[in-house]
Amino acid sequence: MTSNQVRQSRRIERQVIGRPTSDGAGVKLTRVLTQPLQRRLDPFLMLDAFGSDNPDDYIAGFPDHPHRGFETITYMIAGRMRHRDSAGHEGLLENGGVQWMTAGRGVIHSEIPQQEAGVMEGFQLWLNLPASEKMSAPWYRDFAAAELPRFVTDAGVDVTVIAGESHGVTGAVTREATAPLYLDLHLPAGARFEQPLPAGHNAFVYAYRGEVRIGAETLPAQRMAILANDAGADGVSIEAVGEAKVLLIAGRPLKEAIAQYGPFVMNTDQEIYQALNDFRDGRLAQ
Repeated sequence: MTSNQVRQSRRIERQVIGRPTSDGAGVKLTRVLTQPLQRRLDPFLMLDAFGSDNPDDYIAGFPDHPHRGFETITYMIAGRMRHRDSAGHEGLLENGGVQWMTAGRGVIHSEIPQQEAGVMEGFQLWLNLPASEKMSAPWYRDFAAAELPRFVTDAGVDVTVIAGESHGVTGAVTREATAPLYLDLHLPAGARFEQPLPAGHNAFVYAYRGEVRIGAETLPAQRMAILANDAGADGVSIEAVGEAKVLLIAGRPLKEAIAQYGPFVMNTDQEIYQALNDFRDGRLAQ
């Protein structure tokens, strides 16, 4: 495990409190990674956290809506959500599962809860596509919880590898251009987890249960820590104060222009106008 040891951990550059909002047909959620942070956390465009045991907060779901130019990764901690899209894909996302969708040149899809009671909790991450891939064919894959690679460290940290590679374990999805790392870490009280990170990659940690320490700073629950790109740091070391659950997300920045209008993310305003025209004229998902 020597190659996974971190000699100098990144520090927390700043902590971010998510913004309560709603989306779809009134689903209540917290927008953790907002549009003003897109350049700083390139290639990631958005992170939403949702969680409620009140059906009124989620029952209407996300009826048909379009996307172009990026990828969506939905990680369901608890609950059941049905996906259908214009490319003919359909799937049921359940407890612990992941839905990875590449919108590419265009897709119209819906995400509708398949429950009328109980807890619905999870996350949706938007990952940008490079300019060369923004008009690629749509792609979709459902991963049940049992299909996601997992391992447990000697310290008892339970790690789910959604994307990238950690401690010799390759995740469910890899991407060459953005090299995303997406880990769900369940840490026992006092446990430490170390993850090497390439110096040029942007990274953040979101604590969704309990508190963790990164360097000398404590990150409380429902906070995001943007990790500094310190030249001497070779990764991140995360230590649980009590039992904790966190997401560790990192990726290679594209360093390309970002033009966004709602569900369309392109490189220029002209490409956004084209996306709007294509959607209006029924060409977006052809």
